Amino acid sequence: MTRKGYEGVAVAVPVTVPYVRYSIRAAHWWLARCISEILKSAGLKKDAIDGLSVSSFTLAPDTAIGLTQHLGLSPRWLDHLPLGGASGVVALRRAARAVQAGDADIVACIAGDTNHVDSFRLTLANFSQFARDAVYPYGAGGPNASFAFLTAYYMRVYGATREDFGKLCVAQRANALKYPHALFKKPLTLEEYLSARAIAEPLHLFDCVMPCAGAEGFLVLSEERAKALGIPFAALMGTIERHNAYAADPVQMRAGWALDREDLYAQAGAGPGDMDFVQTYDDYPVISLLQLEDLGFCAKGEAPAFVREHSFTHDGSFPLNTSGGQLSVGQAGAAGGFLGMVEALRQLTGQAQARQVKDAKLGLVSGFGMINFDRGLGSGAAILRC
Repeated sequence: MTRKGYEGVAVAVPVTVPYVRYSIRAAHWWLARCISEILKSAGLKKDAIDGLSVSSFTLAPDTAIGLTQHLGLSPRWLDHLPLGGASGVVALRRAARAVQAGDADIVACIAGDTNHVDSFRLTLANFSQFARDAVYPYGAGGPNASFAFLTAYYMRVYGATREDFGKLCVAQRANALKYPHALFKKPLTLEEYLSARAIAEPLHLFDCVMPCAGAEGFLVLSEERAKALGIPFAALMGTIERHNAYAADPVQMRAGWALDREDLYAQAGAGPGDMDFVQTYDDYPVISLLQLEDLGFCAKGEAPAFVREHSFTHDGSFPLNTSGGQLSVGQAGAAGGFLGMVEALRQLTGQAQARQVKDAKLGLVSGFGMINFDRGLGSGAAILRC
């Protein structure tokens, strides 16, 4: 297969609409705030945005096309991506092709959700047809039950311990304390992690992502246009997506990254050892371990040893989830799939403030989304360079 590269594509203007635990505002408001902040940061008028990519769980009954009317936008290229944790990578990937093809000059990629008092339960109950028919009516409890199942299986097969997962959570909390938008503001010790109340064994409180409201976004445009606008940007070196990978596996211990990682690194002309930081999708710690394995940072089943050998703060031997990840920032619905991308852009454009990775030039962002009981259906990854 001959693939056109991503030469000339710039990714810029990382924006976060500060998270809150609960909100009475609709997803439309959060997404509108995101567009407003992007325009302000880029110094653009609204009509300069001729491409729009939207990811949201709570936008219904609207989709991306309905949102254009609410926002007063008239894009000539539009994408609706209800892909959850995979949405950030997929949005970037498809927007990049639109820019290269001339279908859009400047694409705003936005994701956001509200979190009313009862909206998370309603989302779980209607997450998919599978959830409606075969999960929620039987009291499976949404993602906590699913990831408890996957975590327990991983621990039995590969010898991971709660201390291994805790080491990641503690490091990410240390990163989050240097990120102004993180909802968790207190340090976390390993002792506190281990003694936290059980949620769904073997998961305890700090293994579980906290739902909240918020939005994330960025721009995709040509490098030439970004230079003309005078905005700092990262170059897209390579990206992959894969859906419903390894469907015959009885329990998901691998995903699409394992199928396509060689393609990803070939596109970028770099390998795992060249990355200055990694941003994994991290609604639960076990999925970060799967990504480290499937993306080639260690062999399958060796992530527990990898965790024991490295430190994961922004100044550690393997900077991981340098804003704190969802486990310490919060999960603003579909915006959780954008969190790592937005943080990577801040790292590569020198906007990460106190958590800046020294001399960061090359970073990898990984996404994972849409879990149906025992497996996530979507996966993707991108490599960016300053």
